[in-house]
Amino acid sequence: MTGTLDMLMLARIQFAFVVSFHIIFPAFTIGLASYLAFLEGLWLKTGKDIYLNLYRFWVKIFAISFGMGVVSGVVMSYQFGTNWSLFAEKTGNVLGPLLGYEVMTAFFLEASFLAIMLFGWNRVGRKLHFASTCIVAVGTLISAFWILAANSWMHTPAGYEIRDGIFYATSWMEVIFNPSFPYRLVHMVLAAYLTTGFVVTSVAALQLLRNNKTPANVLMFRMGIVFTAIVTPLQIAAGHSHGVNVHEHQPVKLAAMEGHWETHQGAPMILFGIPNEEKETNDYEIAIPKLGSLVVAHDLNAEIKGLKEWPREERPPVATVFWSFRIMVGIGMLMLLLAFTGLYLMRTGRLTDNIIYQKACFVMGPSGFVAVIAGWFTAEVGRQPYTVYGLLRTADSVSPVTAGAVGMSLTIFIFVYAIIFTAGVYYLFKLAWKGPLEPDPDDGLEAEPIMASNLTISGYEHSLIKKPRPAET
Repeated sequence: MTGTLDMLMLARIQFAFVVSFHIIFPAFTIGLASYLAFLEGLWLKTGKDIYLNLYRFWVKIFAISFGMGVVSGVVMSYQFGTNWSLFAEKTGNVLGPLLGYEVMTAFFLEASFLAIMLFGWNRVGRKLHFASTCIVAVGTLISAFWILAANSWMHTPAGYEIRDGIFYATSWMEVIFNPSFPYRLVHMVLAAYLTTGFVVTSVAALQLLRNNKTPANVLMFRMGIVFTAIVTPLQIAAGHSHGVNVHEHQPVKLAAMEGHWETHQGAPMILFGIPNEEKETNDYEIAIPKLGSLVVAHDLNAEIKGLKEWPREERPPVATVFWSFRIMVGIGMLMLLLAFTGLYLMRTGRLTDNIIYQKACFVMGPSGFVAVIAGWFTAEVGRQPYTVYGLLRTADSVSPVTAGAVGMSLTIFIFVYAIIFTAGVYYLFKLAWKGPLEPDPDDGLEAEPIMASNLTISGYEHSLIKKPRPAET
């Protein structure tokens, strides 16, 4: 292995490590922000404090998760200048403005109104506070819009020209709304909603398993089940549409996802197999004839190209793409089963008494994060050996730095992340373990803001027990 290859692999590992940590937080906060807006809207409409109680519980978790997402995102962006400077130099004219738009239209919006959302109780009116929560939720979606536009352009580049090895935009509409962008945006946003939905369901299930069957916990459990039962089928449909788009624009990635080595007229759907890249075949393969062509091309006899149609150096790492895709799909099927089982138990009146189902919901809490990471591995590893598909190779995108320098920074990242994020996640688990605190109807004290300046646990919790009385507009 040459020094250049060593550096390349280390740079890829470092980026994968950092982005995998980062994506779990936006994947959660995008959905959670919308959930908070929904809860506050229900409180304002119905006047029922149970919705406010849930809001005040989840906004603490949102604030911590949002902060960790910002920190990990800033760290990730620095790598474009340290490890991927040639990529930044060649694509900066196209991707730079998109990332800049994300900061100006989304991050500034979120940062401005997040302060009102967290500190605004008893300082602004109810309508303004609710508007701030909605604006933060919209901001997270705008952020997803620009990030997915930039990343999708790397998969299906459009609206550009290349002069002296540098990419220039010729049509910003084509750059932004490139062929894969609509599918990938919908797929990611629904994935974020599902991630939040299963976390909410898991936390509620935990409280029910602890025999903490308060109205807030029961309502949270029911809301999570109904929501995931609606979104999961939509996500499966969106994933299917995305797969059809991949078949059209990135056929080699599809071949790796499906495990097809040979070109088929009427390709099978491979349920299980162990890709053998040396022999160019799958060991222990279990497949359903012609179903692959039917699912991807809606035709039993449609042609699906195999990996052998491309030279070895043009193929992505097949085993990684093959298995990450199956992990994502498998989790999706489990989500569908769990959500509809919950609907059945709700209909029969056995939801809060079925301990086995509650344990299953608790265990499935992290499933959305796993599916999101598996989906991104499928997409990003499946694009290899290119950073800009078919145009700019990954080996031509790295900085002229040594493997030792990248290895040292990777080691430092792992060490620092282990400390900081372990502490953050530990505190999130402590909040989830406590669950929503029931308000004291006899408490006549004026409420403190949701986020107090003193961040001691006792003061932080005390400020969230009291019932707020926001001023009328």
